[in-house]
Amino acid sequence: MTMTEATGPHTAQTNPAQTNPAQTIAQANPGVPYTVPQPPAAIDAAVWPSVATVPSSFKARLAGRAADAIFRAAVRRLPLEVRYPDGTVLGRAASGQAEPGQVFPVMTMNRPEAFAARLGDGGLIGLGESYMAGDWDADDLTAVMEVFAARVGTLVPEPLQKLRGLYLPRTPRTERNTEQNTRSNISRHYDLSNELFATFLDNTMTYSSALFPESGDALRNVAWDGLAAAQQAKIDRLLDRAGVTEGTRVLEIGTGWGELALRAAARGATVYSVTLSSEQQELARQRVAEAGYADAVTIELKDYRAVEGEFDAVVSVEMIEAVGYEYWATYFQTIERVLAPGGKVAIQAITIGHDRLIATRTSYTWVHKYIFPGGVIPSVRAIEEITEKQTGLRVRERLAMGEHYAQTLRLWEERFMGRADDVRALGFDEVFQRMWLFYLCYSRAGFETGYLDVQQIVLDKAASR
Repeated sequence: MTMTEATGPHTAQTNPAQTNPAQTIAQANPGVPYTVPQPPAAIDAAVWPSVATVPSSFKARLAGRAADAIFRAAVRRLPLEVRYPDGTVLGRAASGQAEPGQVFPVMTMNRPEAFAARLGDGGLIGLGESYMAGDWDADDLTAVMEVFAARVGTLVPEPLQKLRGLYLPRTPRTERNTEQNTRSNISRHYDLSNELFATFLDNTMTYSSALFPESGDALRNVAWDGLAAAQQAKIDRLLDRAGVTEGTRVLEIGTGWGELALRAAARGATVYSVTLSSEQQELARQRVAEAGYADAVTIELKDYRAVEGEFDAVVSVEMIEAVGYEYWATYFQTIERVLAPGGKVAIQAITIGHDRLIATRTSYTWVHKYIFPGGVIPSVRAIEEITEKQTGLRVRERLAMGEHYAQTLRLWEERFMGRADDVRALGFDEVFQRMWLFYLCYSRAGFETGYLDVQQIVLDKAASR
């Protein structure tokens, strides 16, 4: 399959949720170039304890000196300019390794000692926290992060990589995705507030990769006004591949804000959707009711493991990343258990290379601490091996569309920063805004460099022998 493949007979369908209550918020001020945020003038230590305080123990100072030496040695060979307050400039150009006229992204050190201390104390967690604190800045944060993302496996010398488990933070037990913890993990991200998400999502309130009709250079220039249709095209392709038509019984694992359930109901399907976000449930139910599909769509606050019944189609969009790698088999076994004979499964999943999954699956990262507690991104190989060895499900079809996620994230980033005043008015301070910008740019860099991908994967039950 190619990225230009037709997305099925339903892609021209208009949005069934024209009365979306978030529409007024989401349609104002379309994404435009924005001013790079300034370092926060003050940091509330009660809200941001790790950001407000620079590690200062003897161990942290020692680790900071080592981290500073490793960082400086690494960036000397990178296509990057790192500028220090004393006038020092590091990077490929400063080392005489650049071609004439080459321009590299710039990383500006505001407080190099604090940056080194945080990096030494927390690794990549420290890199993110130092940005949140304003220890460093970048005019093009995504471009800087791309440089690191493209070389993530080689930035630290291999002997030191083997010691990472001895000094880097470990996942708190309270963030493992047991049935007791999962609700809290999901709530910490998705229950921030519906109004916050409405500041940067389009009027479909869809928080996953879109599928644009463009490809190549044209894809890199897609505009905000095409995002909603591209989100609907993504959903419609999944529904098509799952065989959702009139009378289909659909299970949706991970409701989001209800757009997929609405589009499935518009086809005449009945939908049972589960979520662990009370904020999402509330708005999704409201959208369903206002669109006239309350009789066709049920949205419950329920763990996927507790679902009962039989369904002709199971659809799940970017939910597997929140499951936790210890529970991937449980996730697919649950799907197999409720899937009717002849039924199909269509999931959309962010994926990572299998070697990086093996190297990082037990790591505790900045993304875990601040964005998605308990999350682990799977590899395609892991999905195929788990379903083949531990279930009767088999992968039948895949569509890779990582470049589409990079552009989805670009539009979200422009939108979010273009509405900084609105975000502030909702009660989210400058540290939060820098955190969210780092998250969007960090993620986009992963897709731009191919470190991350996103796949639409179709599965069904293997034929019995």
